[in-house]
Amino acid sequence: MTVEIRPAYPEDVSTIFALIKSLSEYEKLAHEMVGSEADLHAGLFGPVPYAEVMIAEVDGQAAGMALYFYNFSTFLMKPGIYLEDLFVLPEFRRQGIATALLKHLAAFALSKDCGRLEWSVLDWNEDAIAFYKRMGAILMDEWTGCRVSGDALVGLSKLEDSASAEPA
Repeated sequence: MTVEIRPAYPEDVSTIFALIKSLSEYEKLAHEMVGSEADLHAGLFGPVPYAEVMIAEVDGQAAGMALYFYNFSTFLMKPGIYLEDLFVLPEFRRQGIATALLKHLAAFALSKDCGRLEWSVLDWNEDAIAFYKRMGAILMDEWTGCRVSGDALVGLSKLEDSASAEPA
């Protein structure tokens, strides 16, 4: 078995879309996958790319991916990489592919002078949590994720100025 990690190209969008669809089904979140291949193409390869993808291939067949984007740490005062999704198709799991993707992304982050690589994991995904711990990851239990989307995002954009809504 030969594993190759390579950057994604525009012609990979259908493959990446299929991997994301498989990921959404695995995470029981298929109902939240509302974007199209055209949206994905625009986000990855449009005039302003918002994310990048590394594809893992086994003997020329897509086996998994790492989708990531840059962020910035105000305390480190350096860029970082946020790994939005790490996914390996079920038939390719436990063959070192996820490790190869993480290792490749870590080396890539260092080559870009990034101060850290970070990601989130669903709390029910015990296999992934154990895997990440073996890779040296520290769970950030003291942080709570926040998200505003859909109607709430629209509402926030129209929120009237009010000091009473701010924390003390």
